[in-house]
Amino acid sequence: MLASEPPRLWEDRNVEFMARSSRIPDIRHQLAESPLFSGVGEAALARIIDLGHVRRTSVGECFFTEGGPADEFFLLTGGRVKLTQVTAEGNQVVLRFIGPGDVFGGAGAFGDPTYPTTAEAVEPSTAFTWTSNAMRTVFETEPAVTLNAVHVIAAQLYDLQRRYRQLMTERVDRRVARALLRLVREAGRRVDNGVEVDFAISRQDIAEMTGTTLYTVSRLLSAWEERGILSGGRQHIVLVNADALVTIAQDPPDS
Repeated sequence: MLASEPPRLWEDRNVEFMARSSRIPDIRHQLAESPLFSGVGEAALARIIDLGHVRRTSVGECFFTEGGPADEFFLLTGGRVKLTQVTAEGNQVVLRFIGPGDVFGGAGAFGDPTYPTTAEAVEPSTAFTWTSNAMRTVFETEPAVTLNAVHVIAAQLYDLQRRYRQLMTERVDRRVARALLRLVREAGRRVDNGVEVDFAISRQDIAEMTGTTLYTVSRLLSAWEERGILSGGRQHIVLVNADALVTIAQDPPDS
């Protein structure tokens, strides 16, 4: 049966197998560092790794799309992924950015038939992937993983509740400042003139994160650049004066 396969397919399969085998120690370390697998023993972690495989995507490609069958579960091991949702009116909302160590696409593992979001790579990304059925088996047999999953979901729910409250009650400039600070905290790296958001992010992305318009975000960022709070260019942000941005983020509403 193997002899009937096209030579190229067989070659690719061997290359993928060798690449996966050479990366197993690294994958074990990355999974052990993830909150989902915190406290899981070596033997159990090895069994969990055996159930999965590595998947890679290029910039602009999706791990899954909203409404598609929720048949896989992911842990990002490299790169950056944007989770989005489309409203009934056709507007896109950026829910969050996923970084290494984060899990996503868990809908199927928790019983939902379709993905409620789209997961798009904003830079070349790698994830360790399980089928939803395999991850359900892990939840049934590994209590530590199940408890960790509850904590992860609770943290994500709290974050969504906090952002919803901000959207309903806070001024736009404060919401945008908070969003930028969150990006710097989650994906910042030190550069000569400040802290850079270490992936390409557009002003439209920021507008979709904060429930406002591209025009408003552009006006705010331009004003903050003039004040020396930020610098950068197209899809590039450097926080120069963190104290000033924190002041904007914490400024109470007008009485």
